[in-house]
Amino acid sequence: MQQTWDASLYAGNGRFVALLAESLVETLDPQPGERILDLGCGDGFLTRRIAESGAIVVGVDSSPQMVAAAKEQGADARCVNAESLPFEREFDAVFSNAALHWMSDQDAVLQGVRRALKPGGRFVAECGGQGNIAAIRVALLAVLTAHGISAERIENNRFFGAVEYRARLESQGFLVEEITLTPRPTPLASGMGAWLETFRRSVLELLPQEERADAIEQIVSLLKPALCDREGHWTADYVRLRFEARRR
Repeated sequence: MQQTWDASLYAGNGRFVALLAESLVETLDPQPGERILDLGCGDGFLTRRIAESGAIVVGVDSSPQMVAAAKEQGADARCVNAESLPFEREFDAVFSNAALHWMSDQDAVLQGVRRALKPGGRFVAECGGQGNIAAIRVALLAVLTAHGISAERIENNRFFGAVEYRARLESQGFLVEEITLTPRPTPLASGMGAWLETFRRSVLELLPQEERADAIEQIVSLLKPALCDREGHWTADYVRLRFEARRR
């Protein structure tokens, strides 16, 4: 399913995604003059952050709205499908944060990343891993299937375990230096309703306009006992898969 994004909503409700990636940028350790590909760059916040090192950074994303927002902020951003990357031995590193789990054909993505890297080039990434947003997914399925939407259309992410994804990376010609699967409960300052409107926009748009507000209210109500404390603070049940690998 083609994802639709609202760049202004993302900036307001989803900025935590980039802010929590500072340690991932430190792991990347970008150097002046290096060419780095930011895979799934979104609105370019981290693209520009990496460029502060003096590296030459190209951001790619499949969302025209996000690419336009990144360009407005001065990033070199291009609208490219991650499953058909056009680069050949061009980059010293590929970086990706919170994007791989949106991509359907993982083998095509990894083949493209390997082609894009120079020999020995590094691939540093973090994405949702096995168990990510488990409670949220159950609530979405419960409410949206009752509204007549099939489970196949609701489940639009791919979350892998560390053993499985290590094998996938190795099969595509990468040497995996480290890979971890880590629970990371993540506070949602804007609340669960805003999270749903930002990160499940494409799924909610499957509903008639007049049914969306009620569906969001039902999902939030189901999740409140598990993910909201007595003071009204929401926490998303995130699990992150992070790895460092190199092109053989």
